[in-house]
Amino acid sequence: MADSATLLASDRAHVWHPYGAMPGQVEPLLVESAAGVRLRLADGRELVDGMSSWWAAIHGYRHPDLDAAAHGQLDRMSHVMFGGLTHAPAIELAEDLVRLTPEPLQHVFFSDSGSVSVEVAVKMALQFWIGRGRPGKHRLATWRGGYHGDTWQPMSVCDPDGGMHNLWTTHPGRLPAQLFADQPPAGFDAANRYLASRDAANREAPNGDASNGDGAVDASYLAHWDQLLGEHADELAAIIVEPVVQGAGGMTFHHPGYVTALRELADRHDVLLILDEIATGFGRTGTMFASEQAGISPDILCVGKALTGGYLSMAATLCTAAVADGVSASTSEAASGGGGLAHGPTFMANPLAASIARASIALLSDGGWQADVARIESELQTGLRPLGDRPGVKDVRVLGAIGVVQLDHPVDVPAATQAAVKQGAWLRPFRDLIYTMPPYPTDDADLAVLVRAISAAVDVA
Repeated sequence: MADSATLLASDRAHVWHPYGAMPGQVEPLLVESAAGVRLRLADGRELVDGMSSWWAAIHGYRHPDLDAAAHGQLDRMSHVMFGGLTHAPAIELAEDLVRLTPEPLQHVFFSDSGSVSVEVAVKMALQFWIGRGRPGKHRLATWRGGYHGDTWQPMSVCDPDGGMHNLWTTHPGRLPAQLFADQPPAGFDAANRYLASRDAANREAPNGDASNGDGAVDASYLAHWDQLLGEHADELAAIIVEPVVQGAGGMTFHHPGYVTALRELADRHDVLLILDEIATGFGRTGTMFASEQAGISPDILCVGKALTGGYLSMAATLCTAAVADGVSASTSEAASGGGGLAHGPTFMANPLAASIARASIALLSDGGWQADVARIESELQTGLRPLGDRPGVKDVRVLGAIGVVQLDHPVDVPAATQAAVKQGAWLRPFRDLIYTMPPYPTDDADLAVLVRAISAAVDVA
């Protein structure tokens, strides 16, 4: 292997890093290996990974069960096309996902990234209404502050003003024109959840009475949604939102009751509900899926990121039998013979990724992650709460294995990153946020390192 200086020079000359210019403005750190919850740099330093490699490596690195699954599958086959062929890892992973998710979700479409799973979800929704003889229902509704990926349809439902893709919204006509409701009121209260089992009278009329009785759900906000959907129902195919946590759009939390209410409003206005759990799925918020905290099931569900424990890129879009029937009833010149979902990634249902995903789900199935996530939540609450008194800090919030410090100004990302590295941790601040989403096995000592690193980053940001 070339020496570090040579590699970094080549990186600077040829490699385009995410969300950056070419050439890059800041030299990246060169990682040589990773194990447990630590990244080992080429210069010998070790950093506690506070990001789970963008929220995917929930079990940490080099987990023996996941390594064994990868090696075992390599001895059989690493890949085979999924058109006209199938294999046990994909079939059994689909069974796992159907078992983990609510009963109405029965069908699984595999893809190779979270953004593509959203593309597939949108395509399902549009074809569903074509199959139902209502092709005019072609737009999406969402709330502001969201993030759903970097490909075309997902970009169209990301926050149009403060999001990473506002370049495209400043040039009208580039992206599909979607409908944006106001951002949901901030704040999550685990003790007062607005569940579907609430008294029917409370849920009947969101224009004034829909509340959980303790003020945690704002009835006027639900009335806002009710009005928007009522005015545009004839052209809306689906609502798409991130439940409970809005991730890369701003790391904000909202009451599960708003997700419950969207399910009810979607049904009332004859619109599908798509939930994007790419970031929140597989335990990150304290339940296997964040939508469990709202007590509802979507028509279409997107999962990714932690699906394979961060080993390989894989995602899935699940839907109900009703959605699948609608898609199959549609006609499309792009689908040979009509009636099919015209989508088929080359690495769809990759057996190597599917085998590792099954091993990751098996690790989650023993339930030990719940205690880890609760412990992480407690440690982050205790460690980060005092930062709320620091100058320049606007808010501190923690939910599950997510800890966020929001500043009242944009972060000096290079300075904050370097300050964290000096404390022995890897963080990736953005916008006005310094946050952590650590792997679940992160112990209390390493959580203390992350807290010190966030504190140091706040000091210089």
